[in-house]
Amino acid sequence: MEFVAINWWAILAAVVSSFIVGGVWYSPALFINQWLEMAGVEKAKFNSRLPRALIGDLIASIAMALILNQVLVLSGAVEFPNGLLVTFLLWLGFVASVLLSSVTYEQKPVRYFAINAGYRLVVMMIMGTVLTLWR
Repeated sequence: MEFVAINWWAILAAVVSSFIVGGVWYSPALFINQWLEMAGVEKAKFNSRLPRALIGDLIASIAMALILNQVLVLSGAVEFPNGLLVTFLLWLGFVASVLLSSVTYEQKPVRYFAINAGYRLVVMMIMGTVLTLWR
């Protein structure tokens, strides 16, 4: 197996989309206040550690986009509906299942899972769309 060619512009667009969705998803207009309460994190502490968290999220988003690109091409999911299906199955099998386990062990509410898993689902579906359509 060899790595497939990478469209770096598509990777960049996928990563940027992750940050745009994250900025809206975890904003006061949507879920940040509920998330902070359920996570047990004070707003001031969250804000003080935000730069480090954003760097970690950047690295994770780059890795996700690169690996998702490889899986989409290697699975033959180069058309839009197939790309979305493969992306959804990857989210379900690897992201949602891991987040669900962590929420149950940490005894967090289902809403906490829904906020975090929903964010990752939206991000991955947008990434999958970008990477499938922008070849």
